[in-house]
Amino acid sequence: MIAMARTLVLNRSYRAIAVADWQRALTLVYIGLAEALDAELTPYDFSAWVAASSHWVEAPAGFVSSTSVRLAVPEVIRLVRYDRVPHREVAFTRHNVFARDGRRCAYCGRRRPTEELDLDHVVPRSRGGGHSWTNVVTSCRPCNLKKADKLPEEAGMPLKFRPSKPRWTLLGSLLPHPRRAIPASWKKLLAPAQA
Repeated sequence: MIAMARTLVLNRSYRAIAVADWQRALTLVYIGLAEALDAELTPYDFSAWVAASSHWVEAPAGFVSSTSVRLAVPEVIRLVRYDRVPHREVAFTRHNVFARDGRRCAYCGRRRPTEELDLDHVVPRSRGGGHSWTNVVTSCRPCNLKKADKLPEEAGMPLKFRPSKPRWTLLGSLLPHPRRAIPASWKKLLAPAQA
């Protein structure tokens, strides 16, 4: 359990900005750059966290132990000096284009398994179309073959939606990992940050 433990990182204003592994989270608390937060969002410096951990029977993310101390892994930490919310971009990848389009063909609108999908350039590259969020869509193989290197209008295949660049959100970056459930302690902190 500890090997998979993740910690939500908040800025000084309690806005979710990142997810860290438990080692990084405890290091930030130990060196004084962050405070560990319990379920009620009570802040603890490192020595207070060690003292509190010694009284707990259970911790949602588990415990780490040394010869002299047993320490709860914090599910949430708050940076003590950092106010900003970092600007992030969604990586332009095949997986992310499929996710943006909901694995639906932009031409026929049918949802298909990933192995039956391709990427299609709305304006073909042979005609000056770029390889970008606004020119690449998900296409099923039959539609991709039918459209070939034509414009959608020329092929008689109007787009079901206009492609656009997606916005990055912390919650969205966590959702593609079905094996990793979002801890209950994070949900109340993530919802306002995504508004």
